[in-house]
Amino acid sequence: MTESTARFSDRVDDYVKYRPGYPAEAIDAVVALAGLAPGAAIVDVGSGTGISARALLERGFAVFGVEPNAPMRAAAERELASFARFTSVDGTAEKTGLPDASAALAIAAQAFHWFRPEETRAELARVVAPPHWTALVWNERLVDTPFLREYEALLREHSSDYAKVDHRNIDRARIERFFGGPFETRAFPNVQRFDRAGFLGRARSSSYVPRTEAMTG
Repeated sequence: MTESTARFSDRVDDYVKYRPGYPAEAIDAVVALAGLAPGAAIVDVGSGTGISARALLERGFAVFGVEPNAPMRAAAERELASFARFTSVDGTAEKTGLPDASAALAIAAQAFHWFRPEETRAELARVVAPPHWTALVWNERLVDTPFLREYEALLREHSSDYAKVDHRNIDRARIERFFGGPFETRAFPNVQRFDRAGFLGRARSSSYVPRTEAMTG
């Protein structure tokens, strides 16, 4: 297992409990843009603990959850055990292990910044049937209040690799290279409210936040 795929192994419980879901409007927009037929198969690449997979399963789609991290994958299997159309797959974005043209859409939620883009593009072109629909989704933390600006500054000061792994490093040019041309962008509001314990748990779920006694609350 590479360093990037192992990063979340000791953060699974906090990830399950404190990571936000995705706006229903965002999921519905992806489904509509791809023109998915009812019950179509979707490959969720870097599916983690199953947050995005759940939203798709609840809409009646079949989901292959491809996740290389064993503790994250096991959490998804527990969280989604009631969904008969969920298939857990030990694989990576670059080597899913799925058959050719086995899905109508690939989605990567909060995960693309960990992939090797060229290899992933080739693999998804193989796995997703023409016209090879792919959606990249992120929840983006804003920095538009004094508290959020202070939190951002704290991460940059105390995390050894936050600046390197921040998904906001993925700019439009890199995404355009991945898609091989122009792409469409949609943005939707998403709100997550915390008490103190929730804020600390959400911080601990991030791979770049140092795990210290000070973060236990």
